[in-house]
Amino acid sequence: MAEIFQTTVEPTKLELLAQWIPQQPWWAGGDRAPQLTPAGGFRLDDPEGEVGMEFIFVTDVADGQQVTYHVPLSYRGAPLDGADSALLGTSEHGVLGRRWIYDAAHDPVVTAALDAFVHGRVEAQDQNQSFTLDPSVTCSGVPDGDVVVDLVRVLDAEAGTAGYVEAGWSLPDGTTVRGPVALVR
Repeated sequence: MAEIFQTTVEPTKLELLAQWIPQQPWWAGGDRAPQLTPAGGFRLDDPEGEVGMEFIFVTDVADGQQVTYHVPLSYRGAPLDGADSALLGTSEHGVLGRRWIYDAAHDPVVTAALDAFVHGRVEAQDQNQSFTLDPSVTCSGVPDGDVVVDLVRVLDAEAGTAGYVEAGWSLPDGTTVRGPVALVR
């Protein structure tokens, strides 16, 4: 299980996300700038201990909106070859130094860990607590054998499907909801 360092990160994840999310095809905010608030998430572990993996949920509350996005991030100590288009940017971590932060959907270490999770070989970790499992992140309806995992980028507590990874997130008013964060087929 991963150790979570209580330290500074500059620029912050939210600052990087606020610049990156409006450039994505699933961004629902049009031409305006987002106002992001943390809404939850979870982590998976890299068996080699080299790549940080975090599945972040953030809610855009600009102009009275309440759209929650799911952005998986990978944190690396060096650039990931061939993944320039997935780079959100770099940050200076107070303990680990410079980190390259990627949209983890394009990181092979993360996609392998997500496959291991949906097949029950690894467990989800708490987003903020070191060495702590997060049993609230569940997986159901997964077919045997090889599967394709499609990340849900705009979260909807009402959506459902046959096979999915489900997690909870917080709305700006403090209400907690659950829904699919990845679809498995």
